Amino acid sequence: MSRRANREKVFQLLFSADYYASEEMDEQIRLFFDDERDRFIEKKLEEAEEKGVKGAPEELILPASFAKNCEEVTKRVKSILPLIPELDRQLDEKIDGWDTSRIGRVELTVLRLALYEMLYDEEISQAVAINEAVEIAKKYGQEKSSEFINGVLAKFTA
Repeated sequence: MSRRANREKVFQLLFSADYYASEEMDEQIRLFFDDERDRFIEKKLEEAEEKGVKGAPEELILPASFAKNCEEVTKRVKSILPLIPELDRQLDEKIDGWDTSRIGRVELTVLRLALYEMLYDEEISQAVAINEAVEIAKKYGQEKSSEFINGVLAKFTA
């Protein structure tokens, strides 16, 4: 899985965190990756069926990278969750006329993830964090979400 795909999974899990108690997140993460595994298997079975293969194909075994990616995403999510109040505080300070309670859940989750990457992840440049946030906003947000995300995050680079 690419960094972008992992980032999207982090986004999806962080988005769900607003709807579950913190003590439920371990279970939600497990269920999330159970679904990922099931989708992988279903896709491989469909591909095998299209090729006329009967029975379970050999490549149905999950690649070793699957477990590694699950660990990376889980670690990232668990690093971000306790920082959400601090990330929200910083966002509230920079957003004129808005606060995090008024921002849509998709946009807020994108901002939290990007701000975490900009402030706490030394392996990701600010430009990459902003670009990736804009791309996620285009995919999951509303029509103007990417512009809003870009404008807010630009305030953290000045």
